[in-house]
Amino acid sequence: MGLKKKLAMGIATGALAVSMIGGGTYAYFNDVETSTNTFAAGTLDLSLSPQEIINVTNIKPGDWMNRDFTLNNDGTLDISKIELKTEYTVADADGNNVEDFGKHIRVNFMWNHDKSITGPWTGLDQVIYYTTLDQLQGMSPDAVANKIFVPYLEEKGGLKAGDSDTLSVQFEFVDNGEDQNEFQGDSLELKWTFDAKQTKGEEK
Repeated sequence: MGLKKKLAMGIATGALAVSMIGGGTYAYFNDVETSTNTFAAGTLDLSLSPQEIINVTNIKPGDWMNRDFTLNNDGTLDISKIELKTEYTVADADGNNVEDFGKHIRVNFMWNHDKSITGPWTGLDQVIYYTTLDQLQGMSPDAVANKIFVPYLEEKGGLKAGDSDTLSVQFEFVDNGEDQNEFQGDSLELKWTFDAKQTKGEEK
């Protein structure tokens, strides 16, 4: 092999070795963008005013009691419905009860003023209508439903964030025309739980 060829081969081999040692150390353009993202959950926050809807003593058969209360959505999410759940316990003063005192305490109506344009006397748009406490234990009525919605006249069901609904309820110690002496001195503790539910998921 001639001297020129040997020199050329040596130069080529050297260049190849340098490029392999460099391992891609070449210049290029570059541009980087960073995306910082957030997922923040909303809140369901239902409050009741007053907390104690009714506290009454010395009632007798035939007495009735009217009370008002307000449900407030203090959260950031709309509420689709508020289920009312009923529990009660009876303190039998003499230990002589044959019947359940809850069968003699009736809710004549619970009316949501913000979801109706009619009134409590119709019975058509009530959260509760003419139901004793023992019957109500097996029910979960929606306290913010609109059962007879008329477009442009009535508010839709549910409770929007920051909104509130005012409700009226009437209790009655039913006079059944019979001997109810077994309930003298008895007391009934009523627990109402208002269970707020979220609305359906939607595209954000």
